[in-house]
Amino acid sequence: MLTGIELFLAVLIASIIAGYLGSLTGLGGGTVLVPILTLYTGVPIVYATGASLISTISTSSGAASAYIKDKIINLKIGTSLQTATTLGAIAGSLTVTFIYSHHLENIIYIVFGIVLLGSVYPTLKRGKSEIPDMLPPDWSTKFFQMNGEYYDAALNSVVKYHGVRWIYGELVMFTAGYVSGLLGIGSGALKVIGMDWVMNLPIKVTTTTSNFMIGVTAATSSGIYWAFGYIQPIIAAATTIGVLIGAFTGTRTLVKLKNKRIRTVFIILLAFLGIQMILRGLGIS
Repeated sequence: MLTGIELFLAVLIASIIAGYLGSLTGLGGGTVLVPILTLYTGVPIVYATGASLISTISTSSGAASAYIKDKIINLKIGTSLQTATTLGAIAGSLTVTFIYSHHLENIIYIVFGIVLLGSVYPTLKRGKSEIPDMLPPDWSTKFFQMNGEYYDAALNSVVKYHGVRWIYGELVMFTAGYVSGLLGIGSGALKVIGMDWVMNLPIKVTTTTSNFMIGVTAATSSGIYWAFGYIQPIIAAATTIGVLIGAFTGTRTLVKLKNKRIRTVFIILLAFLGIQMILRGLGIS
């Protein structure tokens, strides 16, 4: 058994790592944090998910502020997709009370793990180029003004882009919000998949915009989690401090990396987390 101080330090270190990876890949720190807390620090899953939501807000705030300064985040696209993620988060958070009371979380872990592993293929398929091939604009491109540009320091050039298939992106975002509320994570993996694969946006735009959206989604879910007593203040405090440190470090790294390297990290994390979720669901430590 860990003492109070040892637990605080363990959670703090885990949170720094999670915050760094979360801001670098757009996953959100909670996606990495929940498995670490439950598997290696002994924090009960109910409190790990609650603290994860609070830490995800910190990760998103820290990373998004830096990315806005670098003018990589597309606020128009993020705002247009946020309604679906918010509605999904409310539905997922209300469902979680039924899940915990009937001890069905193992099924959720297995299903989510399969979803993560299934997301590896489309991400890997798009990993051959730094910038995705441009698709013809559709009705949603102009209606939601899903176009933009940013300076890519790694390529030393300005990248211009536009998004497509907004309606399909909305469906993915609702699912991402639902999973976020259900598992207490930012669900950045699904958000990145939605914008990267479905809407054909550059990976740096998807990861940075995902960080912006994750905070709003997590804030919606955390209110419901707090009402049901799923947030433990001490654990939440340690995760908040840790992910802020990790998030600011990750944002400085992102702008110096090429898209292919970011995508490689993203694929590795998807595979690792997918396997961990399935093993957790099967009761294998």
